[in-house]
Amino acid sequence: MAYPPSSGNRTDPTRPLSGLLNDNQENANPGQQSTPAALAVSQLGPGQPAGGVPHPPSGPHPGAYPVSGPYPNAFPMNGYPQPTYLGYGYRQPETNGLSVAALVLSLVGIVSCVTAPAGAALGHVAQQQIRGTGERGNGLAKAAIIIGWIMTGLTLLSIASYVVLFGVSAAILIGSTP
Repeated sequence: MAYPPSSGNRTDPTRPLSGLLNDNQENANPGQQSTPAALAVSQLGPGQPAGGVPHPPSGPHPGAYPVSGPYPNAFPMNGYPQPTYLGYGYRQPETNGLSVAALVLSLVGIVSCVTAPAGAALGHVAQQQIRGTGERGNGLAKAAIIIGWIMTGLTLLSIASYVVLFGVSAAILIGSTP
């Protein structure tokens, strides 16, 4: 592989570093070998070491990446394009406030047993609003419905068990009197 002719103080990287002739001495004395002359610090190019022996060129070689399009050097065709940053993105829809209130009422219904049916009913209303407006909070409304109806059912079951227990105990007391 041959590189294009070097310019300035750079030498061909494919040539060995020891026993090099300077470009102007190669044709003058073909049988004589000489050592490369040390370059003064002022003669060195950017990125060259102070010892006088240049580094081989680094970076992409000419013609390594085929480019095309309106911006030919923007990115290589066989590589990945540069990422684009679109700012902050689009605005997220807001959470439905009624679904939050329904969940709070359903959770308070665990302790009070009174607000659970209201939380379940508000959860149904919140789901209808969410379907119409596209707001967030459908999961909150669904959780409020589930918790609210479970707590309402447990409350009704406990009331029914108290009534039955009270009725049975009253029947036992009434039936045992002479």
